[in-house]
Amino acid sequence: MKFICYPKCTTCQKAKKWLDDNEIEYELRDIKKDNPRFEELAAWYKMSGLQLKKFFNTSGLLYKSMELKDKLPTMSGEEQLKLLATDGMLVKRPLVIGQDFVLVGFRESEWNEKL
Repeated sequence: MKFICYPKCTTCQKAKKWLDDNEIEYELRDIKKDNPRFEELAAWYKMSGLQLKKFFNTSGLLYKSMELKDKLPTMSGEEQLKLLATDGMLVKRPLVIGQDFVLVGFRESEWNEKL
């Protein structure tokens, strides 16, 4: 299982602590140093069953400075995935990638159910 996070993010820190406290093994990946590639994002999006907008860090400074709230609705899915692949700070985190599931963000109840 992959745990993709930004170590300075407090939500990611809580999620990591939750994984550790529950003795769940994972491979840690820093989203800032190793941004998800287009192919990975496309596969995760497909596996997640979520709307693509859920993969964007809508509260992030980069998202806001790029005015993506107004731009995303006019972009194709492929354009959005390519944009996400340009900078890890655009991607909602943490991400947990399992064999047959993807968790986006940290919601303890959802993590309890899946993990």
